[in-house]
Amino acid sequence: MKKILYTICLAAAPLFFQACDNLDLAPIDYNASGNYWQNETQVKGFVDGLHNDLRSQLNQQYLEYGELRGEIQKTSANLCGPNSKMGNYIINSISESLTLKTNWGGFYGKILQVNLMIEQLENGCAFLSDSKRNYYKGVAYGLRAYYYFWLYRSYGGVPLELTVKVTQGSVSAADLYMERASAEETLNQIKTDVNASLSAFDASSDKSANYYYWSKDASLMLKGEVYLWSAKVTTDDPKAPHTATGSTEDLTTAKNALNQLTGYSLESDFGKLFSKSGKKNNKEVILSLYMDKDEATSGLFKTYFYHPGFNGTIVVDEEGNELGQDPLNLLGSALQYEEYKRTLVDSYDKADGRRAATFFEFYRKEDLAFGCNMLKFFGHSDASAHYYDADIHLYRYADAILMLAEIENALSGKCATYINQIRERAYGENWSNEFAYVDGDYAANELAILKERDKEFVGEGKRWFDLLRLHDANKQPLVFAAEAGYAEEGMEQLPVLDKATESYKVLWPIESSLMGADPLLTQTVNYPTVGK
Repeated sequence: MKKILYTICLAAAPLFFQACDNLDLAPIDYNASGNYWQNETQVKGFVDGLHNDLRSQLNQQYLEYGELRGEIQKTSANLCGPNSKMGNYIINSISESLTLKTNWGGFYGKILQVNLMIEQLENGCAFLSDSKRNYYKGVAYGLRAYYYFWLYRSYGGVPLELTVKVTQGSVSAADLYMERASAEETLNQIKTDVNASLSAFDASSDKSANYYYWSKDASLMLKGEVYLWSAKVTTDDPKAPHTATGSTEDLTTAKNALNQLTGYSLESDFGKLFSKSGKKNNKEVILSLYMDKDEATSGLFKTYFYHPGFNGTIVVDEEGNELGQDPLNLLGSALQYEEYKRTLVDSYDKADGRRAATFFEFYRKEDLAFGCNMLKFFGHSDASAHYYDADIHLYRYADAILMLAEIENALSGKCATYINQIRERAYGENWSNEFAYVDGDYAANELAILKERDKEFVGEGKRWFDLLRLHDANKQPLVFAAEAGYAEEGMEQLPVLDKATESYKVLWPIESSLMGADPLLTQTVNYPTVGK
């Protein structure tokens, strides 16, 4: 692994939001930490910097790691825009020579910052009260567990960098080499960190965090997800694989964590969750990335999902009415590279309010070919410009409800009560018993949970991981099941991955250059490789 100089994130200018919390912080290289960590203002500034890191890391990563490989976007040409920019992701064309992501997706730079914070909180910062120290430890251990969970689900066993090797001066490159931990070791470390986070939060009386900062509730969500993954997902490894435990202990641990979430409810208006008006007094969001036109906006949605002008194509609505060249008032601020499949859009009943809140549907006038834009994270326009400034939600209460559905299906074969909570919100005034889910067998329930999550979390980075975690009748991942896929129009519905020939693709490869730079690193398990 490369030598990385630690950067301490300090406020460069006061840009305030919600109780003057500042996330738009500029990093400066700072090796001699002896002049830092002298008062709580500096600690708070560093924590702000960690959350700026979180935003910069996951703003894009959660789509590329968590969404695109689920094959719900079109692989053919978009109706009015260019061909897919992310086509290799969508068709899962990955290999050692085409990894798509490099340098572990950049996660280790963020982890190293968190490690520095943990070291200071464990060994210094005598000026902090016990309550404050524990609050900051809860944040730091939670963030580290979160980053490593992304790495584990994506790569399996990974190098576990848990200490600060470089704070001042330098060391030889060989001292920074690090082999991959086994899958079991990696998952155990994640569990250790998330439990350390919760223990620290429990020991603190600080309740000041809002949903733009890591909190005890974010750690409870993460713990539920981690132990559910532990129970249901096998991760191969040449040293010590993790075999899905299927255990009541893991499932109950996950259930207990999620049931500790209090004070949350489903937002009655689904579309409000992704609008500027949904930023305030929202009772569903647990952890979110703050976006604002004067601070940071989510440019990835500009290039992935929306299209101004329809590229000169005349488009109409379902009744045949021409829509004009800019019906969404994007003011020339977008270029659509990715378009969702019609089979996904049509999987929503038209009485389901999530359909209109998630997709803007249109048809090419000349042949009535179907197209759509995604409306989540749309942002807003003022008189002269469009801004993609809707918050990006990492955890919301609907996710907890559907994870509880999954847990209950594994424990008792029942999940309808949880699914119907989500459906009732989705249908709103249109709700009637005809839309209610009725429990089936284990496999039918798993598929129903997947399809509900598909409708609920389009664009939120969940689909790929859901395919790996949810099961068919043989408790194999639904990533290998045709019924979990969405066909291109007029084509056969196929599994996302072919189990006989592509099962190794459940994890990502690392690039040859990374292994060349660190002789202790090996390729991700089961990948065809040219070696070092």
